[in-house]
Amino acid sequence: MRSSSPPVPGTNQRHEPDPLLEAAGDAVFVLDLAGAIMSASRRALRLTGIAGDLHGRLLTALVSDLDQPALRNGVADAVSGGPGPVRVEARLRTADKETWFEFRLSQYTAGGTTLVLAVGRDMSVQHATEERLRHLATHDGLTELPNRLLLSDRIRMVIAQSRRSGQGFAVATIGLDGFKKVNDGLGHPVGDAVLRMAAERLRKTLRDSDTLARIGGDEFVAVLPGTHTEAQIKLVTGRLLATLQPPFEIDKHTVYLGASVGVSIYPQHAEDEVRLVALADAAMSRAKETGKARCIVYSARQSGPPEHDISLEAAMFGAVREGEFLLYYQPIVDTRTRQIQGFETLMRWKHPTLGMVPPVRFIPIAETNGLINLLGAWALKAACVQLKQFQEAAKRQLYISVNISPRQFRNDKFLDVLDDALAFSGLGGDQLVLEITEGTLMVDPVHAEAILTRMAERRARIAIDDFGTGYSSLAYLKRFPISVLKVDRAFIKDLPDAPKDGAICNAVLDLAKHLGLSVVAEGVETEDQLRYLDERGCQYVQGYLTGKPMPAHVAMAALTEDMYTALLPTDLRAGT
Repeated sequence: MRSSSPPVPGTNQRHEPDPLLEAAGDAVFVLDLAGAIMSASRRALRLTGIAGDLHGRLLTALVSDLDQPALRNGVADAVSGGPGPVRVEARLRTADKETWFEFRLSQYTAGGTTLVLAVGRDMSVQHATEERLRHLATHDGLTELPNRLLLSDRIRMVIAQSRRSGQGFAVATIGLDGFKKVNDGLGHPVGDAVLRMAAERLRKTLRDSDTLARIGGDEFVAVLPGTHTEAQIKLVTGRLLATLQPPFEIDKHTVYLGASVGVSIYPQHAEDEVRLVALADAAMSRAKETGKARCIVYSARQSGPPEHDISLEAAMFGAVREGEFLLYYQPIVDTRTRQIQGFETLMRWKHPTLGMVPPVRFIPIAETNGLINLLGAWALKAACVQLKQFQEAAKRQLYISVNISPRQFRNDKFLDVLDDALAFSGLGGDQLVLEITEGTLMVDPVHAEAILTRMAERRARIAIDDFGTGYSSLAYLKRFPISVLKVDRAFIKDLPDAPKDGAICNAVLDLAKHLGLSVVAEGVETEDQLRYLDERGCQYVQGYLTGKPMPAHVAMAALTEDMYTALLPTDLRAGT
């Protein structure tokens, strides 16, 4: 470093930066041991934009008040002469804004005087990028509201505050009424504009202390600290409903909507964020089912499971957090080649004390309290990912069959969930079979036809589960894009000795043949049943004879070792 005379700390003597540092492109400050600026590079002067001389001013005076202690400590560490430069990030006050800089502080000696060199690099672009990524991870891209991840954090914070204050709070789920018709009739651009406008109206209706989040589709969630009495809830939800009643004017379209609101209360209804949201969602669904444009506060008596399952329901919410739900896979076997062609995915709950809880106990509860949407979305994505692994192990094409519950099917976000599962796994839609019961389709045939058509556009195949036990309207076989019929075990268990069951099976097989549909016979448990179905042209079977539901690693062994072919009777194996 050049110097006309050695500077003395605390005096007005100057020390000019080395010409090489002038060319570095960074802001260079030469400091005395007290952190005062002895000299600065031309770039440092340009960046600060401060009129007048910087000489003698403390470097800490140029940065944000919040960052001054860190920079002061960094200068002290550099003065102490530790190994390597000391790095400190601070916001430099430039002429019209604050800009993030990384300062690298190091001690050096020039002309017998100890000085501190502070080299500042502009980090504003990097900080802006990092901030944007953090924002994208916690906010909805369409409305800029908090997403489900940030919502959970906010609810946990309010729970902590409520425990200290002893004051409850409410969680309100707001579902737009009639939004699907807007999206389908006027297109997604108009639908997106409606969502943005609805979000803004709701946000302006709430207090600064409240949180409004969008959790997908046309559903919003409001967290309302301190709101827990009937009068308070009625006042707030009345305002929420009222703000969505005026028409939305978008691109020459006048759109009329409304909303249904469901409310859960802490700690009266639940004491964790997952259950609070799920119960509010259940109440909102009930509001839609009973007339729409209204608010319903969750009630275990009206919306909950039977009394003896209340404790099981409470445990389910914890089970979601603890990852206690599992997927099992039951082989679906080709009756001609005797090979596994696919698997039906079945959900299991491994309770830490009760052991395996049967689906017949927890699925109806999940349907009632809204958890089925969360569990169903997880199961669909996990099953698609698992099938990719099955195919890699088997080195051939397989398919996965996943049950879709009535509530999932009616959920406006279901197609988004399907798209997400296919995109995340990289699975082709033609490798996915979605099983739906007859009753689900017949509740609202017009809606069912629209959803099934869009599922078929994604090349997903539709299977009618438990065929013959529901409405059994043959009209929907013609109307809907159905690919597979699954014959219920009730018609299989007494074969081949039950003539009436045999007649029904034969009729289903003949009908499917003429309609170009595949048939899977469920509940096959004996060699005689398998032989009977094979002789009558049933393409696929599943049941305890060819494999019980099993964990993924056992199913993988079944594929690689061909163990189920070995289980079949000799005279039914391929080539005999």
